[in-house]
Amino acid sequence: MPDNPPFITDFDLYLIAHGTHYRIFDKLGAHKIEINGVWGIHFAVWAPNAEKVSVIGDFNKWNRNANPMTKLNDGGIWICFIPGLADGTLYKYAIKSSVNHRYKQKIDPHAFYGELRPKTASIVNDIINYTWNDIDWQNNKINGQFWKKPMSVYEVHLGSWQKDYKNIDYPNEWGFKNYKQLAYEIVKYVKNIGYTHIELLPVMEHPFDASWGYQVTSYYAPTSRFGTPQDFMFFVDYCHQNGIGVILDWVPAHFPTDDHGLSFFDGKQIYAYENMKRGFHKEWGTYIFDFGRNEVQNFLIGSALFWVDMYHADGLRVDAVASMIYLDYSRKQGEWEPNIYGGRENLEAINFIKHLNDIVHKRYPGTLMIAEESTDWPGVSRPVTDGGLGFDMKWNMGWMNDMLFYFSRDPVHRKFHQNKITFSLWYAFNENFILPLSHDEVVHGKRSLIDKMPCDLW
Repeated sequence: MPDNPPFITDFDLYLIAHGTHYRIFDKLGAHKIEINGVWGIHFAVWAPNAEKVSVIGDFNKWNRNANPMTKLNDGGIWICFIPGLADGTLYKYAIKSSVNHRYKQKIDPHAFYGELRPKTASIVNDIINYTWNDIDWQNNKINGQFWKKPMSVYEVHLGSWQKDYKNIDYPNEWGFKNYKQLAYEIVKYVKNIGYTHIELLPVMEHPFDASWGYQVTSYYAPTSRFGTPQDFMFFVDYCHQNGIGVILDWVPAHFPTDDHGLSFFDGKQIYAYENMKRGFHKEWGTYIFDFGRNEVQNFLIGSALFWVDMYHADGLRVDAVASMIYLDYSRKQGEWEPNIYGGRENLEAINFIKHLNDIVHKRYPGTLMIAEESTDWPGVSRPVTDGGLGFDMKWNMGWMNDMLFYFSRDPVHRKFHQNKITFSLWYAFNENFILPLSHDEVVHGKRSLIDKMPCDLW
């Protein structure tokens, strides 16, 4: 019997090196395959500066000498096939750096599932074993045009939605509900009020609850706080069966410094800029992705396409776009370096954003790409072919701030602030705006919406 063709081909390696392998999630990570009649898990990871890499897990007692990986090419793709493994297997990569010759244990950047914090292992999960029931919704989305229908979006953080500390069906000490429970409750709520869409604060795996998911460690895994990947698929599926769209917050601007994640993955900073004047966010204490590196672009664009393809997301709200496109964002003079033309624009990030929006729209027509962009950058929601960034919509942060300021004034004094009501009309038609009441306005001492209003509760 001839050998099976390689799971990762030379053409795959070519596309990865050029940043255009748009289904990279089919190749890197942990995948259940059959080789010459034997079933097992094929592991693949990008670690170009590694001297040695091995797969460690509960199956080999975390022994880094038990299952070494093979380096495929100079681009740094390492592979290993381990027969007999199945869903639920815990694993990490033990990576020995060629820089300092030290080992680190790292999670799989392309893992589909991970342990509940504070544990950090990746978990093998066959995400293709879910049967979807939203074919009518998907067909209508492809043929629809978002600007022809009104949208009313309910923004929700799943970890805060009506906590249940006595949850019999999904017992845990944090009051979390399962994705399936949340599906029934949230859909009932939004349908009753009349919303057309749900927007979820990031559901990608993250180590710190209080970040609400905005500091992501696993860009291909829904958080295990609320259940399995299949449970989250049910959540989206149930929304669609009830006529509710699902938009996901997605964070390609930066990632946390947690040692088990992407930071210094193989001993060097391969996912972020090595230059700290570009690569570190002082305001958030995070690393900034190196948007000029093909493999990083591939990782991020692959993640965006993954959520639309495998989880049927109807749109992505891209967080912190301003921090991506300005080199001097939240930096003082001397803390940043200009681009090759002497400007403050991050040309690599701009090209990445255009590439991202172009590919999403070509491959998944009807998918909404929404920018949280807080400056007056021109053409955010204009097509790439017209010189824009290619988003479909932009959050109107100025409108939100003006409106909340106005309504927080005592009614007696509001007549002195009418300009807050009218000012946004000067630029209302420059972009395709969404008028948001953002989660950012009710935290860090800013008070809830009702508490912003004058007078007492009565």
